[in-house]
Amino acid sequence: MNRSQTATLAALETLIAIAIGVAIPLVPLSLLWAIQDGFATDWLVFWRAAVDIWLAGNGVDIRATADAATIAQVGVAQAAQPFFVTIAPLAFALFSVLAAVRIGRRAAETRYWQSGVAGSLVAALVLSALLTFSALSDQLRPSILQGIVLPPLVIAVGLAIGVIRHRVASAPSSASGSAVSAKASGTRSGAAARGSSSGLGERIADRFSDTQLAILRAGFTGATAVVAAILAVASVLLALTIFANFGTITTLYESTQLGVTGGIAVTLGQLAFMPNLVIWVASWLVGPGFALGAGTSVSPVNTVVGPLPAFPILGAVPTADLLFGFVGILVPLLAGFFAAMLVRERLTDAATPAHANRTLAAGAVAIGLISALIFAVLASLSGGAIGPGRLAEVGPNPLWVALFVFVEVTIAALIGMLASGHSDDHHDAASASTTSGRSRLTERESGSRSKR
Repeated sequence: MNRSQTATLAALETLIAIAIGVAIPLVPLSLLWAIQDGFATDWLVFWRAAVDIWLAGNGVDIRATADAATIAQVGVAQAAQPFFVTIAPLAFALFSVLAAVRIGRRAAETRYWQSGVAGSLVAALVLSALLTFSALSDQLRPSILQGIVLPPLVIAVGLAIGVIRHRVASAPSSASGSAVSAKASGTRSGAAARGSSSGLGERIADRFSDTQLAILRAGFTGATAVVAAILAVASVLLALTIFANFGTITTLYESTQLGVTGGIAVTLGQLAFMPNLVIWVASWLVGPGFALGAGTSVSPVNTVVGPLPAFPILGAVPTADLLFGFVGILVPLLAGFFAAMLVRERLTDAATPAHANRTLAAGAVAIGLISALIFAVLASLSGGAIGPGRLAEVGPNPLWVALFVFVEVTIAALIGMLASGHSDDHHDAASASTTSGRSRLTERESGSRSKR
């Protein structure tokens, strides 16, 4: 494909991805408009609501202004003043990223991948602007600047991941070919030894020594394993908690009296917040927990909750301290320990014998630091304001989560690095002594033969 075809295809795929993202809330809202509302309300109200949900899912702040009837129905005095909804249902952002990853990977398969990325971003920018202006109303007003910028930024993250993944996946073949040619010519430069295939990669690699590069790679690999392990355990724990409190959740569904269509809409809305809930449970496992309003706390050692929003899924939230809740801290500790064991061999191979322990310690600190940064970002994205008054503080505290993750994972990684090193050191010492013994025996035999 030429440049224009690559850009056009990427732009078309981006438009389809955004259309699907808006259609996910628009379809159940349209059914609600047709079945329960009986076509009495202007459909544009539901269109604007669907766009607002999609924009909020991509990080756009929504300013809400409630009318007198809504204030009387909700019974919250603070709703009389305009307030902001800043919490993002991360399922929409996750969908945008995954769709953009596919677009970026397909663009990277062509010679003109830059044109594909540019076409995708331009399409996302134009469509986001149109959707933002179409959603403006007196009751719900998304931030115009954020609505134009943030959705394309989310897509840009996915595009970058897709392009990088494709280039990394295609690098080994070219890297092995360059290594073979380097061996045949007898030259072993640092860039050829590392198998770097891009000028940028060579410049970055030249700024660090092999040991420093090994520490960085071990840090990212180990941190990825730590984050994946904690989130996986959090997902399982969330599923078990929902199953254990299924009766309470069902009761809350019945109390809302939304009917079948309304119940489906509420369920889809809660599914959009599932990534947020997983991150909240992960914060609970780490230690700081999360808040469901100002002055509340849900953590392994302290649970204080007040009146909760009428979301049935919140029936799974514990209302009292858990007896063995502190056991959850074992999850980040074990994740850090096994992540260290996963990358220790690479660090040992790259380190000099005199600085082996220092290299292992630096790798453990790198794992803890990168894990803390990742969880700080996740905690920041998962929380925000969900309503007026006390509901302006919902979700985990990013700074506390980062601090707890850094301390727990770093300590566990240090133990994993050093504890798994004793047997390897003894094995290396034994093999070294055996090798030296054999070399001495060979020297004696050769000396006796020469005397003869």
